Formats: sequence, structure tokens, C-alpha cells
Amino acid sequence: MKDAFGLPQSLLVLGGTSEIALATARRLVVRRARTVWLAGRPSPALESAAAELRALGADVHTAAFDALDPESHETVLGKIFAQGDIDMVLLAFGILGDQAHDERDPVAAVRVAQTNYTGAVSAGLVSARALQAQGHGSLVVLSSVAGERARRTNFIYGSSKAGLDTFTQGLGDALHGTGVHVMVVRPGFVRSRMTAGLEEAPLATTPEAVATAIELGLRRRSEAVWVPGALRVVMSALRHLPQGVFRRLSL
Repeated sequence: MKDAFGLPQSLLVLGGTSEIALATARRLVVRRARTVWLAGRPSPALESAAAELRALGADVHTAAFDALDPESHETVLGKIFAQGDIDMVLLAFGILGDQAHDERDPVAAVRVAQTNYTGAVSAGLVSARALQAQGHGSLVVLSSVAGERARRTNFIYGSSKAGLDTFTQGLGDALHGTGVHVMVVRPGFVRSRMTAGLEEAPLATTPEAVATAIELGLRRRSEAVWVPGALRVVMSALRHLPQGVFRRLSL
């Protein structure tokens, strides 16, 4: 069960090698989390992440999970929830893709959409049903400000995050009053392996800063968190710019 400040004692990470997810897990383990499940494709990176959290004192388990295999999600996640209540599910998997390449390769573009949106819809619904069955818990979903408005430079990735963001908001409405808390997290440009080599955008942030914002959002039971917070105002303005003006901006 969560503590008096809304922080989880047990955590399931979907996308167990995500830098944001691991920064969040480290922060929550230091606070109070004692049981952590890292779900992802089996790899040395997944085992290394588990070892790091064990060194902090957590009881850590790994599970094979593939976002692109939704037919397996009920079985995989069902086995995890059968081991005991999960206070928080962090849906953190996703891929950026390569916009220039993916525009020329529809199969690659579809893989971005299937990973970031279709896989997340499946895993999100399965997790939400399990949390609702136990009567408590939080589902935290990593979205992106890229989903706020299509940009020429990343509209394939952005469209997948737009779908995910809308899905998460609707799921939160569906679960309102059930004891399950749903929170969407919208970071801007995050300095990480995924963005290595890319030109840094204004208001860039770090995995640790996102983790801090997630903790604060849990304590407040927020429904949406922007990282950094100033992006909320920036994106509100950008959303309402005329298309011709927006198209000329260097974003």
C-alpha cells in the first residue's frame, strides 16, 4: 500500500531500461519503495538496472515484456500482479524513431506507432484493470510535449504520443472514483541515450528532473505533469498559433 504521502511501496516499470523510469525507481526506492518489477526485453541492460536497484535495498524482479506483442500482455502482467499488490505502474517504454528515414519507410513508421501507442493501449488497459481489481494504485504514463502539436521534424513520433496522451486522459476519466489514480507526464526534450546526437531544444530537462516531477505529482495526486513546468504555458501558446505562423517557426 502507498504511504501517507502517496508514494508507492511496490512499483512495476513497463520499459525497465528507460532512463526516466530508472531515475524514478531510484528516487522512489530511496523514499520507501521496497518491491520493484522491471519488465522489458531480456538484456544485460535490464539485469544491470535490476542490480543497481538491489544495491539500494529494493527487492527487484525482472520479467520478459514486449510492447509489440500485445497478445502476451495479459499473461505477463497477470503473473506479476498475482505475486502481490502493485502500488504504481510506470508505463515508460517508447521509441523516438528516425523521422527522415521513417517517412521513406512506412514499415518503420508503423513500428514507432505500434510501440508508442498500440502497445501502450494494451499494457495500459491490462494494468488499469489489475489496479482496479485490487482497489488502489497509480498508473503513470510517460507522454511528451511532442504530442501537443505536430511538428515537421517529428510528426510520426509526435502523433503516436498525441494518441497516447488522449488515451491516458480518457482512461483517467474512466477510472475516476475507483481508487485508481492516473497521471500523464509530458516532458520536453530530455537529455538521454534516446536523444543523443540531436540538437537540444529550449527548456531541455534530465531524467532526474522528470523523476522529481513524478514524485511531486504522486504526492499531489496530479492528473497531468509538465517537465519543466514552464512548458505548460509555452505549449498552450503554440497550440493556438495559426498554422502558417507555426510552420515558419524553427522548432
